[in-house]
Amino acid sequence: MSRETIHINIEEEFDRSILEAKKIFLAGKIFIYPTDTLYGIGGNPFDSSVINRINELKQRNELKYFILLINDIKNLSVYVEFCSVKHLEILQTVWPGPVSVIFRASTHTSEQLGMETIAFRIPDSNFCLNLLNQIRLPLISTSVNNTEELPISDYHEISEKFSSKVDAIFYTKQKQDNIPSTIVDLTEKEPKLIREGKIKFVELLRKFS
Repeated sequence: MSRETIHINIEEEFDRSILEAKKIFLAGKIFIYPTDTLYGIGGNPFDSSVINRINELKQRNELKYFILLINDIKNLSVYVEFCSVKHLEILQTVWPGPVSVIFRASTHTSEQLGMETIAFRIPDSNFCLNLLNQIRLPLISTSVNNTEELPISDYHEISEKFSSKVDAIFYTKQKQDNIPSTIVDLTEKEPKLIREGKIKFVELLRKFS
């Protein structure tokens, strides 16, 4: 289905970009936006139609979970359970930043999303944090690509491949390095390193030791 997609440069129209992204999020639609790592496909993780659209767009298995962005640790505590006070103290030193963390989902979140674990991060991005402060809910952040393909970091290529499939594309003229976040599992007291990205494993191990 052909869609009229909004394209907004976040540097040139920052306030408008936040306003439009908030409208799209609350309307149960999806959009592409820059983060401090990759461009992401975003929407409301508690809206099943949003989940279905993103899975269809990415041609992916619906059982594969998304990373969610959130604005602060206090808000995060609504959705997850912390295994250790030490974990919480360490996260305050690595966030905002390119580290995604897998937690045990809270009982309420587990019932809503049908999953026992969930991945979050607080991004080091002015656009993302301003939007998250506006919506006051987690935001899906999944890479812009089809499953089994490399993430796309060039706005023009993103526009060409995905413009008709999303409701808006928010973009930047700044070069994206296309390096994903590092993923660590904190569902137990001992951290498990899942994927090395912008932050090296050795740096994280030093913090958790």
